Amino acid sequence: MRIDINDEDAVATAVSGAYGVVNAVSLYLERGTETYHTVHVEAAERLARQARRAGVERLVHVSGIGADITSSSLYIRRRGEGELAVQAAFANAIIIRPAVMFGPDDAFLNTLVKLLKWLPAYPMFGRGLTRLQPVDVEDVAEATARSLHPTARYPVTYELGGPRVYTFEELLKAVAERLGKYPILFSMPLPIWHSLARVAEMLPGPPLSRNQVELMEVDTVPSLGMPGFDALGIAPHPIEHTLNQILARR
Repeated sequence: MRIDINDEDAVATAVSGAYGVVNAVSLYLERGTETYHTVHVEAAERLARQARRAGVERLVHVSGIGADITSSSLYIRRRGEGELAVQAAFANAIIIRPAVMFGPDDAFLNTLVKLLKWLPAYPMFGRGLTRLQPVDVEDVAEATARSLHPTARYPVTYELGGPRVYTFEELLKAVAERLGKYPILFSMPLPIWHSLARVAEMLPGPPLSRNQVELMEVDTVPSLGMPGFDALGIAPHPIEHTLNQILARR
């Protein structure tokens, strides 16, 4: 069922009679009335509030590692504000913060494969030292499903990362090696990336956005002491598992 997340009555009807509700709505580029605040904060709070009124037992809010109300990045700050809004509206909310996600049809690994396959040289974000812990989208889906189980712990915040931490440079080299390619990796200052992203956002279906650049300025790995896949009995898949699927298809 497709509904307008800004329509209070439609949201109320959608959650009526449900045992559990999952909010996985996200926005990567602001357009007109669709802003990070209207989607990540207002719509998330609206869904949580209506779920509570409907007597929903479990609410899962999918956010992201690094969500922070003090961040200088508007996108990251709104994700943090969205978490607080959801928890205020639904006291037992479960927050799931995945690292950067990958999958067979994603825009992350597929883009890297496409570019590394053809480019003799590849620009890195800054010096390529930002740490990532990419996570399989199917593992995140399984974690979401398990967190909805009546015996699962709540309220709680899970931070989900894959089995390996990479620097951005290490990730590029790992993907390129699978392709049998050895491109020259060179540093590109982040201010230049921001300028390129600002121009790219003017295009239909932009290949790069400023919030993507902002995310590459901070490490996206689970925090020490935070519950993760282990708390849900899940062994996350390595990135090579999906990379092999992408290469086989190509």
